[in-house]
Amino acid sequence: MSDKVKFELEFVIQASPQLLYQYISTPSGLSEWYADNVNSRGEIFTFIWDGSEERAKLLKRKSEEFVKLAWEENEDGSFFEMRIIVDEITKDVSLFITDFAEDDEVDEAKMLWENQVSDLKQVLGST
Repeated sequence: MSDKVKFELEFVIQASPQLLYQYISTPSGLSEWYADNVNSRGEIFTFIWDGSEERAKLLKRKSEEFVKLAWEENEDGSFFEMRIIVDEITKDVSLFITDFAEDDEVDEAKMLWENQVSDLKQVLGST
């Protein structure tokens, strides 16, 4: 098995940091764009897609700034993080994604994030 490669993506989102944070940090918000359904119990989030479940542990969060989770089955220290960045001058709001994928799956993983963030922008009315 090859080591996972870290990659980062940035998306400009026309929404307030407060609203965007609700969509990246709560089960109801994540259910709107990231997965078919999301449940949480304490620090464990259960993501459901087409009947299959993946569990992730909340590693860290800071209100209106970022959420960092790790998939339970990963034992390689990888994680995924969604960070809200506000440009000090223009006040543009960006969603900065950090994730890991196998070397030969990075392009596919990036495309998946692009599709999901596109769904998020539609939910937010930020197309």
